Amino acid sequence: MKFAVFCSGRGSNLLALLKAYESGFLSGAEPVAVIADSHYAGALNVGREFGVYSSFVPRTAYHDNREGFEKRLLEVLAPFEVDLVVLAGFQRLLSGYFLSKFPLRVINIHPALLPSFPGSHVWAKQIDYSVKLTGATVHFVDEGVDSGPIIIQGAVPILESYDAEALSEAILTVEHRLLPQAVRWLAQGRIEVNGRKVILKDLRGSLKDKSFIYPPLD
Repeated sequence: MKFAVFCSGRGSNLLALLKAYESGFLSGAEPVAVIADSHYAGALNVGREFGVYSSFVPRTAYHDNREGFEKRLLEVLAPFEVDLVVLAGFQRLLSGYFLSKFPLRVINIHPALLPSFPGSHVWAKQIDYSVKLTGATVHFVDEGVDSGPIIIQGAVPILESYDAEALSEAILTVEHRLLPQAVRWLAQGRIEVNGRKVILKDLRGSLKDKSFIYPPLD
């Protein structure tokens, strides 16, 4: 399974994916392209350091022409014949035009426990709401905002000392584990989607005593 990664920022999730590939964890999945929407994105340097084709398609060059932007993305992807597109901090919504080319083959990582807190700048919002547990979600992408079927989630506590930046870093530690796992499962053909329900075939490990309560019980 060949996959491309779309990024907008420094590329920490991309780095986690490439390290997972290098270690052999992503058996059956190969990263073949990194595409950013700005030439300033640090993710481009991450991709190049690992020898993965890395290029940028500047969104600003297309102004309000989203379809033009997405056509260019597809043109860049075409030679690689990718099976999966991974959005790793990609700050653009993809339309039905793009998604129709990759049905249930675009996934995203989001820094909250969806369906709560979709959209952007969610770290400060969660602190403002005094949420006690947050986390990260890997989900399939549809035409809504972070509304596609959920593949995997992981939780972290929001400590009283956290500001938005500290919370972001805490959630990233979970993101870096979840995203490679989701790609691995997809490469293994272990993901089945029935409407909104995502089923993992051959579930491994025990769920005994896996509850997570915060603040802790007395």
